Amino acid sequence: MITIDEIREELLTCKKPLFFFHDDADGLCSFLLLYRYIKEGKGVVVKASFGVDEMFLRKVGEYQPDKVFITDMAVVTQDFIRNVKVPIILIDHHPVKEKVRGVKYYNPRLENPDLNIPATKICYDIVQQDMWIGAVGTIGDWVYIESFMKEVKKQYPKLLNKKIKTPESALFDSEFGKLAKIFNFILKGKITDINKCIKILTRISGPEEILEQTTSPGKFIYKKYESVVKPYENLLKMALKKASDDKFLIFPYASDESFTGELSNELLYRFSDKIIIIAREKSDEMRCSLRSPKNINVREILMKSLVGIEGRGGGHEQACGVSVKREQWDTFIENMRNNLDKQSS
Repeated sequence: MITIDEIREELLTCKKPLFFFHDDADGLCSFLLLYRYIKEGKGVVVKASFGVDEMFLRKVGEYQPDKVFITDMAVVTQDFIRNVKVPIILIDHHPVKEKVRGVKYYNPRLENPDLNIPATKICYDIVQQDMWIGAVGTIGDWVYIESFMKEVKKQYPKLLNKKIKTPESALFDSEFGKLAKIFNFILKGKITDINKCIKILTRISGPEEILEQTTSPGKFIYKKYESVVKPYENLLKMALKKASDDKFLIFPYASDESFTGELSNELLYRFSDKIIIIAREKSDEMRCSLRSPKNINVREILMKSLVGIEGRGGGHEQACGVSVKREQWDTFIENMRNNLDKQSS
């Protein structure tokens, strides 16, 4: 496994890097940290649910980078790797399913499968600057690293007060949590608008610039967030009505925009004893985000439930993504219920 120091050296010795990153706060912040460190290169947000595959080779061909960095992506196909003729540095924290060949790979789970350090925190350790961005991405990934957050509280006491001790309270009861929500929501909509927001974030000086809208760039980011948060809140109200005595809270919806990750996180915060399944209907698929309490391994349940189902999915022990065919939706849910009972027995 490549080391932190070696990744830093890879950054410092490139002139034209291309960055691929996951479309959430953790992925975005990991990119921002690396880009702001060397102030070179181009970022590509990956909204494809199946990861970085050969369809992204066009981006490589167009930009002609001297190195490719990939952050917070659980899947990078061998076809993509084989066809890229420059070094690839992969920084990830998802459970390792199979060996990735042909890349310089950093993942703490290679040494400890239970160690979940978000890509943002890894990238912060590499660059050692922009602590506020490090905090946004780490908190946005529902992770609370005590030693790191102690330093964050010292530097930004108004944004993360001393009473906050858990990942959920940091995400939903702090200003850094609000920033994580802002970062997630500006990745919604047209790609031209998304890229404009990302470009602005590469130049923002600090968190107050956004939260207090003290500059034109900060106001632009906040305005984009406000335009997206309204439809999200409408969906949240509808989802809350689905709560019952059931062990599952299942909410399917139809929309041009995906809020499955954000909805599933907030609903788990509100109903911490339930398995949350939020599904967006798109074309002939149900594209879902799954969340579970700490005592339930939803990834294990999911993988068993996909047997015999036309679909694909994966993720963390308590947070997963999955796509299944619409006509097999009822079967999938029945499988999830049966496999929960088996895990619990």
